[in-house]
Amino acid sequence: MAQASHISQTADPDERLLELANAPVWRLLIKYSLPAVIGTVVSALYNIIDSIVIGHAIGDPNVVAGIAVTFPVMTLATALGMLIGAGAATRISIVLGQKDHRMAEIILGNSVQLTIFIGLAYMSVFGIFVDPILRMFGASDATLPYAREFILWVLPGMVLINLTFSYNNVMRASGYPGKAMLTNIMGAVFNCILAPTFLFGFHWGIRGAAIATDISMLITAIWVMSHFFNKNNTLHFVRGTFRLHWSVIRSVLYIGMAPFLINVAGSVINAIINNSLLQYGGDDAIAAVVVFNRFVTIFVFIVIGICQGMQPILGYNYGSGKYDRLFRTLRLAAATALCITIIGSLTGHFFPRAIASMFMTDESQILASINCLGLTTLGFWMVGFQIVATNFFQSLGMAGKAVFLSLTRQILFMIPLLMILPGRFGLSGVWVCYPISDCVSTIVSGAMLAWQIRHIRKMAPLRAQ
Repeated sequence: MAQASHISQTADPDERLLELANAPVWRLLIKYSLPAVIGTVVSALYNIIDSIVIGHAIGDPNVVAGIAVTFPVMTLATALGMLIGAGAATRISIVLGQKDHRMAEIILGNSVQLTIFIGLAYMSVFGIFVDPILRMFGASDATLPYAREFILWVLPGMVLINLTFSYNNVMRASGYPGKAMLTNIMGAVFNCILAPTFLFGFHWGIRGAAIATDISMLITAIWVMSHFFNKNNTLHFVRGTFRLHWSVIRSVLYIGMAPFLINVAGSVINAIINNSLLQYGGDDAIAAVVVFNRFVTIFVFIVIGICQGMQPILGYNYGSGKYDRLFRTLRLAAATALCITIIGSLTGHFFPRAIASMFMTDESQILASINCLGLTTLGFWMVGFQIVATNFFQSLGMAGKAVFLSLTRQILFMIPLLMILPGRFGLSGVWVCYPISDCVSTIVSGAMLAWQIRHIRKMAPLRAQ
């Protein structure tokens, strides 16, 4: 383990990449996933701390529901950034495995330009049509002022978030997992310092939390981009790689379409859920879904960190034709992710009041959250496996299959359930849509994954290392 750490800090770029092909899989997964998990969990924690600080700093209980209404908008903005960033990270891993370093540089140069352009475009659209968009996502007369104030102040930071997290994945994919971890930790530390200062010290209200996010993301975006201006790093900006190549753009968009559609579907689902909750449970129910989302975020982000660590290992070894290492990495990641979400499911189901009380003080909102957590976490234990399965296909560049899996839970199953069950069972009908869709989509994911593994074994025999 000490040797692997030494390689990470002192080896030249070629040694960093050879490590992906030769080091023990379990050691690689720990090395690449542990920094990613720490980074993503810290990122989740500062989002959770934001919600706790806002919920306790501002006396009006409608502020929690107002923040909830902004989640689909921010998810959609994140999706547009991931359309480029996630596709770039996967393509770079694959072409590095194929020893095509020049193509990796071209992908990087093209992708950064597209990320900035798309970010400026959605920031303009969201800013102009802010009220209709928030109404569409479930804002009421009571929560709209809070939602509008927060989203208008946080929008500039969304472009920076896209640059930070998208190219943080590229940094990790090119052999710098520890440095990628520091990105998330930096953002979390700055936000945890600035948000309470602006809210409690300066009494800036909800805009203070948004400004804290903007400043934190500016610092981390500068940190990430500076990495790619350093010519001593494995992958960096090179003159001549910024001219747009449509074949490169298509390949990046093709792979990035999976996480993009996952987030778009999540945004659409959140809009439908918020409107259903507003109809059957009012603003208290919308506040309750904030508690659920923030709670499960911790466990989902741990799994995402595992997948981020898994991605360069899968991509490089798939590109190199080392399929035995591919399957060992998948098995280890899936088992670990399943254990994580089982813990989350049990915790949410048996300790709902303690969880809800962290975010709010209003008793009616706490009771709504207890009801929410008791039902929604029944199937959450299966989510870890499903996330790993989807990321397996994405890491191999099989965007079509990744897109399909990403849509099964949210579009194919969740939306029809939301159209049927709330009308028959009221608010409880909204909550039970979660475990039902989790169960069915996990079955589909398992079947597709098993078929793909058999297909790879049949079409490409395992190669001895």
